[in-house]
Amino acid sequence: MKPVDYDILVFLENDTYVAYCPELDVSSCGATIEQAKDMLRSAVRLFLEEAEKMGTVEDILEEAGYKKKRSGWEPPRLVATELATTK
Repeated sequence: MKPVDYDILVFLENDTYVAYCPELDVSSCGATIEQAKDMLRSAVRLFLEEAEKMGTVEDILEEAGYKKKRSGWEPPRLVATELATTK
């Protein structure tokens, strides 16, 4: 399988760092930011490997907004984040 690019968002939940990939809706956690990101990389890799074994990886990537290109998959781009408050 060709490499797949994705965004990593990290936030603090109590005393645990949570790393989240919004495109694939996959998350993981760790005691440090780097550990959370490393755990997420493993989770995304395993998720995509299993999807490939099941023959669903292309469907998953297309549903997540990826575009198939000759060189691989072009991800949807996260262009902004904002903290908002309900009124």
